[in-house]
Amino acid sequence: MRFFDGAAVDAALSYPALIDILEAAFAKGAIAPLRHHHPIALDGRPEAMLLLLMPAWEEGTPGAGTAGRYIGVKSVTVFPDNATRNKPAVFGTYLLMSADSGETVAVMDATRLTAWRTAAASALASRYLSRPDASRLLMVGAGALAPFLVRAHASVRPIREVTIWNRSRSRAEALVGELARLGISALVADDLEAAVRKAEIVSTATLSADPLIRGAWLTPGTHLDCVGAFRPSMRETDDEVVRRARVFADTRIGAFGEAGDILQPIAAGVIGKDAVLGDLFDLTRGVVTGRVADNDITFFKSVGAAIEDLAAAVAVYETA
Repeated sequence: MRFFDGAAVDAALSYPALIDILEAAFAKGAIAPLRHHHPIALDGRPEAMLLLLMPAWEEGTPGAGTAGRYIGVKSVTVFPDNATRNKPAVFGTYLLMSADSGETVAVMDATRLTAWRTAAASALASRYLSRPDASRLLMVGAGALAPFLVRAHASVRPIREVTIWNRSRSRAEALVGELARLGISALVADDLEAAVRKAEIVSTATLSADPLIRGAWLTPGTHLDCVGAFRPSMRETDDEVVRRARVFADTRIGAFGEAGDILQPIAAGVIGKDAVLGDLFDLTRGVVTGRVADNDITFFKSVGAAIEDLAAAVAVYETA
C-alpha cells in the first residue's frame, strides 16, 4: 500500500492532462452511489459537524464481462469550529482499492485531490461551454481552490487577463502573489459588477449564502462557472442568471439534490427542471450541445462527483 500526501498528489497531476482523464471518465461512466451525509454530535459542541462518504467504482467493459480495475471511497470530515484549533474546517482521505482483490492499494490526501479534480471538472465544462477565444477570466473568491481554477481554465482557453475579486482585498492580493509565483499575472478588482461585465469567463468559489453574481451583469457570450455554494440553502447567482443562460451541471443528481443555484429558482417557479440541459456525462458523450452560438450565456454548476475523485486518484496512483 502506498501513501500520497499533498505534495505527492501535486507531483503526479497536471493540467490539462487531468482534464483529459476526467473527460474520458465521464464518457465511459462509473458506478457512484449517492453521497452519504452523517451529522455528528460530540461533546455537546454546538457547531454542525459532518462525516461525508463518497464511494465509486469503475464499470466493466460493456458486453465483455470484465470488471473495472479500481474501487474508491473519499471520507471527508467538516468541523466548523476547527478555527479555534488553528486547523482547517475540512479534512479528507481517499482510499483506492483493487477491484480484483478488494485490498487497499493507496491512501491519499483527499483535500488536495479534491482541489485538483474540482478545477479539472470546471475546465472540462469550459471546453464545451465557453467561447474558444475567451481570454479574460474573473476569479470570484480567493480561497484554497482559486489558484487551481485559474490554472485549469488557463490550460484550456487562451487566458491573457486574470482578475481576482474577494470580499477581503488582502486575500485577493495574496492570491495575486501566489499566482505570480506560478507564472500567472493577475490583478485585483474592487468593483465586482464592472469586473463581471468585462469578463468572458467568470469562475466563483465562495461560501456565499446570498447571490453575488447578477444575471443582468453578464455580457452575451460569457461563461459562468459556479463551484461554491454546495448546499441547497446557499447560492452565488441570482434568478436572472438561470433565466438568461444555457444551464448545465456536473451531474444531474447533484444539481437536483444539492445545488442551491438551481434548486432555489426551481422552488420559486423561475425555471423548471428541464432548464438544466445536460451534465458532463451528456456533454462528453455528445448527447447534448453545449454552446450553440457565440452570444450564448452559459452556466455550469458544480457540486462535486465521486467519479471525479476516482479518476483523479487512479491518475495519481498509476502515474507514480
